[in-house]
Amino acid sequence: MTVFDDELQKLKEKLLRMGSLVEDAIKNSVTSLVERDNALAQRVIDNDRLVNTLDVEIDEESIRLIALRQPMASDLRFITMAMKITTDMERMGDLAVNIAERAMELNTEPVLKPYIDIPKMREIAQGMIRDALNAFVKKDKKLAVDVIMRDDKVDDLKHDVLQELAFFMTQDPTTVSRAMRVSFVAQYLERFADHATNIAEMVIYLVEGKIIRHTLPPA
Repeated sequence: MTVFDDELQKLKEKLLRMGSLVEDAIKNSVTSLVERDNALAQRVIDNDRLVNTLDVEIDEESIRLIALRQPMASDLRFITMAMKITTDMERMGDLAVNIAERAMELNTEPVLKPYIDIPKMREIAQGMIRDALNAFVKKDKKLAVDVIMRDDKVDDLKHDVLQELAFFMTQDPTTVSRAMRVSFVAQYLERFADHATNIAEMVIYLVEGKIIRHTLPPA
């Protein structure tokens, strides 16, 4: 293994570490809501600095590699896409903080209804994030396409949640504040899936050199 290969491997490991932190953040933020655990919500908020730190480190290392190693073709695409992916992951970290903050607000009030679709959305979005990063590191186009296809499931669940919340608000105006906060959580989770889809689309570019943003490539 050359020195450059070793540097690329370390960059991949940092990406996966950042992805793992984001996965934990989304899982813990939703758990803090479902289980009404303010301490866990606060931990999500506090740990966001770790995601931000890795974001900066990966960008700095990517710039260094481009300047010193002058990578070509697929290696250059990998490094430049790594910088874009960290932006998506940093934003996902912020979304997890948003969910944790809404959880802390909702935990002070009576539960509007049992959370059923919200945990389902979290599970699908979390799997999309994990698989999108694995597809990127392994240059796995098939897995990337599979991630893109799952985005519709999250969209459908968000639609169901918002419809149900609208019913609560029309039936009882006193539920509006709580229902709006839950609707924000559903929208944050949908955006997680959108960011995972962005990463999956970058995998197609990495493998084929084609930008397929807003379109679905053939399987």
